[in-house]
Amino acid sequence: MNTTPAHATAQHIGDRSHQCDAAATSGHQGVRAYALLDGIGSSATIREWTRRATRSLARTAATTGDAYTALARVYDRAAAEPGRDNPFQELPAACAVVAVPRPDGTLSVAWCGDVRAYLLTGGQLEQLTVDHNRRQVLIDHGVTPGPYDRNLVTSYLGNTETSPEDGERDLIGSTVRPLGGRLLLASDGAYEPLEDSARDLSQYLSGAPTEAARTFVQAAVAHAPARADNATALVADI
Repeated sequence: MNTTPAHATAQHIGDRSHQCDAAATSGHQGVRAYALLDGIGSSATIREWTRRATRSLARTAATTGDAYTALARVYDRAAAEPGRDNPFQELPAACAVVAVPRPDGTLSVAWCGDVRAYLLTGGQLEQLTVDHNRRQVLIDHGVTPGPYDRNLVTSYLGNTETSPEDGERDLIGSTVRPLGGRLLLASDGAYEPLEDSARDLSQYLSGAPTEAARTFVQAAVAHAPARADNATALVADI
């Protein structure tokens, strides 16, 4: 009997004071959902809020069987939290991605912010998500972004906006792909150091999911700049 896990998560706190990334999976009537959130900031409050939101997103996605529907519900719930309409009260927020392999043979993915989903099939790694940040907005308009534009996210859980700014992408992105391959969900602290150093991300995804997730995160921290961010990778064979 094969006892190798079909999915695994690895994390590293980096040089942050708190681990504010979180990952969760949830199953419902044969459907399993995978969620990863990257809390914005570093505090115990942000950490706990992000963990709760991640579990809620995974449960909602497994129950609904659709990534977009689940993320839209969690997005709306976060926006409606008491105090969100107070400009002088800073509440926790997070970027999010959720993926649901569905019984119809498709993979449903939804996201807000700059956490990413990738799919490795036939040795080729495809990025399924498009970042919600200032860098992507400038790229979309044919403008060369600066080095810090990626740090300004344009959509996230906790955002109270209901429609994007002119010229920006939808606040919740979504896509559907044929099922099959190896799924990677990653926070920016996991993929950016490897991307910035021109690494082929797929080379860190071999072996069992546990090995792949651990290798990916360790490589990210090893290639990080002076202060490493939280790094989290969730790997699932779907």
